[in-house]
Amino acid sequence: MTPTEYKNLENEFETVRYPTKTYYLDIENNRIKGYTSGIRAMEQAVYKILMTERFKHIIYSFNYGFELEDLMNRLYPYIYAVLKQRIEEALLNDDRIKRVYNFSFTRNTKNRGLLVRFNVDTTEGEISIEKEVAV
Repeated sequence: MTPTEYKNLENEFETVRYPTKTYYLDIENNRIKGYTSGIRAMEQAVYKILMTERFKHIIYSFNYGFELEDLMNRLYPYIYAVLKQRIEEALLNDDRIKRVYNFSFTRNTKNRGLLVRFNVDTTEGEISIEKEVAV
């Protein structure tokens, strides 16, 4: 039997916002130390996404991680343009991240590194990120 009356299904569902509670990764000491939540958990999520090479680990979906390896030994103008786009794409796959903006790049001529600074608006607040990448 097919329904004869359309009901607005939007009113029948409730949106539930789950907490960001997760394990706290002590990266300096290579340990897990208790739990974290809120803005600190979001900062950790951003760094974890940026530290995971996309498409390399079968445990993660193709939407998780960040593509960096193919940028090695490219010209800096190309790297600037592509790096910004890839960071935005990688982070915006997380529905808790609303906006990625205010990028700045600083070259390290000693080790051919690139210091990237940017801001991230999340459901928990704003985060300032600083990450050095080897290119």
